[in-house]
Amino acid sequence: MTASPTHSPNDYVSRFTDLLAEVRQAGLLERRRGYYAVQIGGHVAAFVGIWVAFFLLGNSWFQLVLAAALGVVVTQFGFLGHDAAHRQVFASASWNAWTARILAGAFAGLSFAWWRTKHNMHHRGPNLEDYDPDIGPGAIAFTPGIAASRSTGFAGWFVKRQGWLFFPLLTLEGLNLHAESIRAARSSASTPPWRRTELALVVTRLTAYVVVLLAFLPLGKALAFFALQMAVFGFCLGASFAPAHKGMPIIPPGMKLDFLRRQVMVSRNVRGNPVVDWAMGGLNYQIEHHLFPNMPRCNLRKAQPLVRAHCERVGVDYLEVGLWTSYAIVVDYLNHVGLRARDPFDCPLAAQLRDSSASAVSPG
Repeated sequence: MTASPTHSPNDYVSRFTDLLAEVRQAGLLERRRGYYAVQIGGHVAAFVGIWVAFFLLGNSWFQLVLAAALGVVVTQFGFLGHDAAHRQVFASASWNAWTARILAGAFAGLSFAWWRTKHNMHHRGPNLEDYDPDIGPGAIAFTPGIAASRSTGFAGWFVKRQGWLFFPLLTLEGLNLHAESIRAARSSASTPPWRRTELALVVTRLTAYVVVLLAFLPLGKALAFFALQMAVFGFCLGASFAPAHKGMPIIPPGMKLDFLRRQVMVSRNVRGNPVVDWAMGGLNYQIEHHLFPNMPRCNLRKAQPLVRAHCERVGVDYLEVGLWTSYAIVVDYLNHVGLRARDPFDCPLAAQLRDSSASAVSPG
């Protein structure tokens, strides 16, 4: 990473406004209803087609091919629900909310309200320690502080190897997301609108899924189908989110940054092509997505040259790597988060953040 020229906080604020104007002038924030009609219609057709094939195939181990395909398609419904939750599909907030609710709940078995609350916190403070839920305490220690608290016994052994275990553990992420969705929707402390409707959608979808498997397949094949579908779903979803911020600088609590640097300097893009763009739901353009969360997914690729050029002009580091390189970075970071990364700002980029923290504007 190269050293950046000195800028005042107000420079960054005004220059993001310049970038926003440039993006708007290019028409990249306009809705792309035709694109989303094709995406939603195509994936609904694929979902229905898999179940038609399931009933036609009957008692066969070839059902596992359909299980894997179903895991991939359900992942795409998760991405489409994500896009609608960010209001990328329609101008109407209500239309977006119901689209996300149906795609996430009825097709993917996920709670829209629970996910939106968690994900909005992440967008407000990505990689902000003690705030961003994506790096909070859990099975994996994402920050040196969490790793230090698990330095002995099995926990210490696990932390030193968690990078290698991270991707295998993603096969359980599908089950975890379903469980969290139900728990949040059932919680008496949770009062988002339509909570009971979402609970009904999620529970009905998951119950019907299990009932159909047990009714049409022997127990062993039903369990294998369920396990493989959940493993593919969890892995595909988790592997799409993991490269975005893991291994990037972690912002200490209390450090205040302007919007442009707060979003760009802790985010990592993954070099795209049509296959990668589809498989990762456009999340490989993480920098553009964080700067313009309501930009339609298909426009992120077009916005990238504008954003990259703007960051170069104002001296903000813009990072993009290949897919496999991004995964190698994630594994290496997680394996060493409690050792080499005790100072999360031990890099030129982090020093730039640290040096500017005293005078930067707040992230609000």
